[in-house]
Amino acid sequence: MKERFTLKETFAWITADEKRYIELAKAELKERRKDLERFVRWHPYFAVTLEEYQIEEKNELPEIVLRMIESATKFGIGPMSAVAGTLAEFAVVAMRDAGATYAMVDNGGDVALITDREVLVGVYAGESPFSNKIALKIPPTSSLLGICTSSGTVGHSISFGNADAATVVSNSASLSDAAATALCNSVTDTQSVKNAFHAITHVESIRGALVIYKDMLATWGEMPEITKIE
Repeated sequence: MKERFTLKETFAWITADEKRYIELAKAELKERRKDLERFVRWHPYFAVTLEEYQIEEKNELPEIVLRMIESATKFGIGPMSAVAGTLAEFAVVAMRDAGATYAMVDNGGDVALITDREVLVGVYAGESPFSNKIALKIPPTSSLLGICTSSGTVGHSISFGNADAATVVSNSASLSDAAATALCNSVTDTQSVKNAFHAITHVESIRGALVIYKDMLATWGEMPEITKIE
């Protein structure tokens, strides 16, 4: 079953086999958002900086804040670059820990999942001819997978690049979210596509990535099989 969840800026689709897992995911999203909002209330710079967020005492930070900082810092960008993926990751982990073997949260294009069956994760790329025409074929995996997409032409998120879609796959949706932002920022024109992957290849835990720029599609690393969809 699949259910839409909306809370302020969070617009997510939650998928699981049982209603109780979806309710657990909702509760986790609410609680982690509450932790984040409480922190931002006292540290407003956290929500607006586009650069690394400097911290002194890690022990005093909410777990979601720490996770966002750790992911974004690997790419020298602001922690809010990882917010959607981090929330999705916490929600899927909550479902998995409760016994779910099939759980997915798509938080505005930033996906965290575990699955006991093959699933397709589509790629939306604005006006590109590849948009809604391709998907990543994900085999069964009990390990969490993060598949996150950033775009310089779709949505309202801040981006310094022009990629129609920059998608990153890793074992952390938080990390994939920040990496997708960094990758998208590096795509400015046709000539930049080939070298854009250098923005993320220094992080060993990233499995692979994909860039769509107009009628170009480029990949790096060990990406899942790309399949055409109708």
